[in-house]
Amino acid sequence: MTGPLEGLRVVEMQGLGPAPLAGQLLADLGAEVTLITRKSGKANPADINNRGKRSVALNLKQPDGIAAAKRLISKADVLIEGFRPGVMEKLGLGPDDLADTLVYGRMTGWGQEGPWAQMAGHDINYLGLTGFLHATGRAGDVPTPPLNIAADYGGGTMFLLFGIMAALWERERSGRGQVIDAAMVDGASALMALVHSMRAMGQWQDRREANLLDGGAPFYRTYECADGKFLAVGPLEPQFFAELVTRAGLPEADLAQQHDPKRWPDMHDSYADLFRLKTRDEWAAIFDGTDACATPVLTWDEAPAHPHMAARQTFVAPGGISQAAPAPRFSRTAPAMPAPPAAPGGDTDAVLQEAGYSADDIAAMRAAGALT
Repeated sequence: MTGPLEGLRVVEMQGLGPAPLAGQLLADLGAEVTLITRKSGKANPADINNRGKRSVALNLKQPDGIAAAKRLISKADVLIEGFRPGVMEKLGLGPDDLADTLVYGRMTGWGQEGPWAQMAGHDINYLGLTGFLHATGRAGDVPTPPLNIAADYGGGTMFLLFGIMAALWERERSGRGQVIDAAMVDGASALMALVHSMRAMGQWQDRREANLLDGGAPFYRTYECADGKFLAVGPLEPQFFAELVTRAGLPEADLAQQHDPKRWPDMHDSYADLFRLKTRDEWAAIFDGTDACATPVLTWDEAPAHPHMAARQTFVAPGGISQAAPAPRFSRTAPAMPAPPAAPGGDTDAVLQEAGYSADDIAAMRAAGALT
């Protein structure tokens, strides 16, 4: 592995979505990530979240499987798990069962404690509790879930990684690890600091599509074009809005009325009529290279081929599967481009041998059902 995290050892317990992405992002930047999975299987190049990881298949219902997991974790700097609170303790793999130098990353939706800690949930449920979901969607319509990005990945994955890096930094001084309680309801709430500020200053209404950043402003929303495709328009600053007005041929009087909410409905209607006169790509050509903040809304297939995305090589295709390249970029310790993910459990023997198990030990564990 190469990258700024080379030498960092991470053990990840098999899970879904946010925790696997956290492990993937660490592996992308050079960390040695070992995934403890439930069962061996065939390699799947579309299993993007498991790229760059080694995979060990252990039966955690068997004492020898638990012992092997403990041995692997004992050699790690970081553990990542995304189970309901208490599951790891029942397995004998809770924080008190492991070394106090370990950075123990726990990610859940509701958090490790609180009345709902044991409830099931998904991104849409966590967002519903934060106020975020209430603010998304069209006026007069139901709230619209923003895929599963805001809570699962923004509030979950990214805050878990933030916590891991902070705990590793602190361990350099104290020599001790600690438990990170990364709750998606906490992280998603933290992401809304700007909106909370605007509400406190009387600059945000408690209605959908009535505010600066929720589609209420005619200069911060999407518009349908002549071909049924869409243009993203977002010139918030006056000088950028002036560029949009000039290049699109909008009324100059709008410059003085940009931030007058009473004018927004009429401005939106007239802008919608205007942008329907040309195709998306015709508008994109008009605004290309300018500060008008008007850009095409691309499909999944179009995005990798856009000249800017292609020039930065934002997307790569190991195994023929389009996916994002490692991010962010580093000037000295650039990570290698990812290879397709290995087969689940495909590294079991090699990893256990590195952990001190002999070939006979591994054979005996396999015969006893501790390896799957």
